[in-house]
Amino acid sequence: MEKTEIFVVGGGAAGMAAAIEAARAGAKVTVIDENERPGGQLFKQIHKFFGSGVHRAGTRGMQIGRDLLKEAREAGVKTRLNTVVYGIYPGKRLGLVCGDHTEELTSPIIILATGASENALAFPGWTLPGVMGAGATQTLININRVLPGRQALMVGAGNVGLIVTYQLLQAGGDVAAIVEALPYIGGYGVHASKVRRAGVSILTSHMVLRAEGNESVERAVIAQVDEKWQPVAGTEEVLEVDTICLAVGLSPLAELAWIAGCQFSYLPALGGWVPVHDENMESSLQGIYVAGDLAGIEEASTAMEEGRLAGLSAAEALGYLSHEVAETRKIEVQERLAALRIGSFGDGWAMAKKEFLRARCEK
Repeated sequence: MEKTEIFVVGGGAAGMAAAIEAARAGAKVTVIDENERPGGQLFKQIHKFFGSGVHRAGTRGMQIGRDLLKEAREAGVKTRLNTVVYGIYPGKRLGLVCGDHTEELTSPIIILATGASENALAFPGWTLPGVMGAGATQTLININRVLPGRQALMVGAGNVGLIVTYQLLQAGGDVAAIVEALPYIGGYGVHASKVRRAGVSILTSHMVLRAEGNESVERAVIAQVDEKWQPVAGTEEVLEVDTICLAVGLSPLAELAWIAGCQFSYLPALGGWVPVHDENMESSLQGIYVAGDLAGIEEASTAMEEGRLAGLSAAEALGYLSHEVAETRKIEVQERLAALRIGSFGDGWAMAKKEFLRARCEK
């Protein structure tokens, strides 16, 4: 049975940041990821980050991903790729599937950074080929260089919907419109302005009624909705599209935390069922930490900061950092997190997080 001091499950932004911090402190860290390479969603993000310099404003997500991988190698982080963790059992034992065999690993500390899955949206015709998540669209165009269709409809005007719309245009596709059931745009104004300048209409208080087509999507029927989310008769409109992209939110990939026995709390503002954790990102189970979208749906910059918190806390728990040094470093990270959560979008998250931390388990 292979042993290490810290296993990080998930090699995305949060997991790599956690691994780097813990390894730099001196801990022996192994990252486990089911994909062919670590880096997660960052390699799909061809757009530039914005905000402050400390959060890599002006740098494209894929470059941040490359930088994280370089830092991880230099820190001595080990990686196990093409490996699926199917369970966590007493004694912090991980059950793995790698290729055609299974095995068990154990360590004093586990950091779960398993990310999130896209939400689906059911409507007549939603199972037709051509209906897909916006993340799948982003993977096709930015990773595999495949245009999923020539004319798309985007459902959802949050940041993901707005960003992927623009990336579809960059890839050579057309977007007939963005429909949003809410009466307002959920994403940042800078993203909304960019797609509008490119000629894409954002139709708030609208929904998809159905997708039509023989063997794949050929049309989408949309309509206005009233304050009770019901279609308004006589407002139906037919759009000739071959692709319908769904950007209707994310949910934490929390199965491993459930299996491990972590305590959960249901908070819609954070994506649904979220493992209860403290300011150090430690769950209700001693030695099991959570970070990134598993700990509540936010942005990549926030995921990396939460990963750093988890990595520092894990290194402190193992004795690689003194309490004084760890606290100083963690305060710096928490201040950066607070800066990310300021503003109209951050206010709602902060209220949810305050409620969440009140519900956290007693250590």
